[in-house]
Amino acid sequence: MTLTTIAVTGGNGKIGEAILEHLSDHGYETANVSRGKRREETSDTYVTTDLLDAGETYGALAKTGADAVIHMGTIPNPYRTPDFRTYESNVMSAVHVLEAADSLGLDSVVLPSSINALGSEHQERPAEIDYLPMNEDHPRTPDDPYGIAKHAMEVTADGFGRRPSSDLTIASLRYPWVTSDEEMQEYFVDTDRSIGALHDVHPATGREVLFSYLAIEDGARIARKAAEADFDGHEAFWAVAGDTTADAPTAELVEEFYPAAERRAEFDGTEGIVDLSKAAELLGWEPKRSWRDL
Repeated sequence: MTLTTIAVTGGNGKIGEAILEHLSDHGYETANVSRGKRREETSDTYVTTDLLDAGETYGALAKTGADAVIHMGTIPNPYRTPDFRTYESNVMSAVHVLEAADSLGLDSVVLPSSINALGSEHQERPAEIDYLPMNEDHPRTPDDPYGIAKHAMEVTADGFGRRPSSDLTIASLRYPWVTSDEEMQEYFVDTDRSIGALHDVHPATGREVLFSYLAIEDGARIARKAAEADFDGHEAFWAVAGDTTADAPTAELVEEFYPAAERRAEFDGTEGIVDLSKAAELLGWEPKRSWRDL
């Protein structure tokens, strides 16, 4: 599989723009497929598209001549739109991208799943954590519209990946909060992240998200690696940093916040509580950045 052009939906957004820049730095021709006016200066091609329109999505991807598509053009949280719109945007845009990519004979599709597919920060119930470190096989029990939609995106991708007639490689990336250096400085370095303080922190940085995060450079790099990958069907991957957001040993963190979870490994440092071995094996990706290095 040889890729020359990669389309990025939602390239006007924070992560999408970072992915465009990363792809350009690695020699790819890029196309930004987004709704509204262009707000970046990196992409080689810009196509204005409503991703909730199947025909427009097909036409836009055909126009770019892309070999792969990284789909980032979704609603990022459930708070500013009605529940049905959050679900519709995330699930139906993924369906349209997958259908168009399959019909056009693209090599790969990368989808923006989320840690919220687990059932996480946006729901009233605490996240259900059965075992640690958590891998991609852990049960998913979301009940909020955003988490349900992310789960449904993965189920939909499973179905496309099972089609005997399809040669698509499909990767769902379970992102946490993807952070800039400035955000890591404010929320992790300049904030009390000791064990006692972690009961009252922003939910995107605490127990419900497994004290996970990801530096934006690592988020862009795993998207490229997923687009370049060549495996059969659909696979989901955790895309989080290699350490936690806690200024405390991981063993103490697990004992304090997940006392009922089965321990499947010993923790001996500040390593994360998410198993990243699948991404390492199938994508050749490991996170490089840590807030502790700032």
